[in-house]
Amino acid sequence: MDMRGKLALVTGGSDGIGREIALQLQAAGAEVIVTGRSADKLQAMAGLGFVTIASDLSTPAGIDAVVNGVADKPLAILVNNAGVGSAYDLDQPSTLESAAHCIRTNLDAPIALCTRLLPVLRAQPEAAIVNVTSGLAIAPSTGSVYCATKAGLRSYTQSIRHLLKDSRVRVIEALPPVVETNMTAARVGKKMSAHDCAAEIVHGIRTGRREVNAGMVKLLQMVHSISPALARRVMLRF
Repeated sequence: MDMRGKLALVTGGSDGIGREIALQLQAAGAEVIVTGRSADKLQAMAGLGFVTIASDLSTPAGIDAVVNGVADKPLAILVNNAGVGSAYDLDQPSTLESAAHCIRTNLDAPIALCTRLLPVLRAQPEAAIVNVTSGLAIAPSTGSVYCATKAGLRSYTQSIRHLLKDSRVRVIEALPPVVETNMTAARVGKKMSAHDCAAEIVHGIRTGRREVNAGMVKLLQMVHSISPALARRVMLRF
């Protein structure tokens, strides 16, 4: 896809991987709208030439704000990147609300945006939906609910790719590894930079990939193709 002149929407586009995707799409010639929850970060993105939409995607009002903000525009690229972690603890029922918030943001919101913005995407000469899942969608670690949302989004992405196979809308899944972001700040160990992860995702959009396995996810995908059970064992110890 030639991104020059295309209109793109990047959810969670004011920070982390989303911010880098937005910057690189802009550098490739796209006009980019970003969503986010932080007024300060959105203001900073506006200063860089981005259109911004303040939105908490865990709420119906937040979904409405995004849809209403782009529904009358020639949207060609939808990047469902926004995501949150969960404080879910199997032995603590009090964490169920955190789990529900994670599900609403990571799974319900992308499904809603794909569904409600599909008519706009279909109307373009070429379009792309990019759902950002995770290597954890292939094999989970012990972060149960977060992993479940990413696995659910992976399954949904594969399903709609089949449904849209005869349309002008390409469906891409991006699977990052552990990336250096605010969400992973407390984690130790090797992390991929947000810039490098975004570069692989944007390259995947440009070249028409169905899946973008970023960084170490390439190795995980290889192990999983040989032995899914081994991949699960490795990741559950991760």
